[in-house]
Amino acid sequence: MNLFERKPTPATEAEVRYLDGDFRVVKPGSFVRCAVTREPIPIEELRYWDVDLQEAYSSTDALLQRRRALGAG
Repeated sequence: MNLFERKPTPATEAEVRYLDGDFRVVKPGSFVRCAVTREPIPIEELRYWDVDLQEAYSSTDALLQRRRALGAG
């Protein structure tokens, strides 16, 4: 079977462990949710997260919004 014969996998939410400068997928999936906007973030586009809170963010704006809400910035 080649790549074009495979059935597409349904979009499922991944479970991810966020580390300093990296992340580890604990449960496979195609996306995670932004902690602020709740929008799905494709795993291959995941760039922003908080290690202490174990949260993902869709953009720097979302990250800054979360930090302001927590009084951290």
